[in-house]
Amino acid sequence: MAKREYTVKNYRLEWTQDGRDEGQVSAVTYGESAAQDYKARKEAETGVSDVQVVPVKPGT
Repeated sequence: MAKREYTVKNYRLEWTQDGRDEGQVSAVTYGESAAQDYKARKEAETGVSDVQVVPVKPGT
């Protein structure tokens, strides 16, 4: 039987927060669907703009 390889893709969020000079980055990584859910939540927060879902390598 052929060996199957599974590729896990991880994502983090990056956004701009009013009153801060530096961009913000999520401390954890998410799967793709969770990242999209958290992006929607983050976009609904007051003072948050330019929310991006960014692919990252596992463990980073």
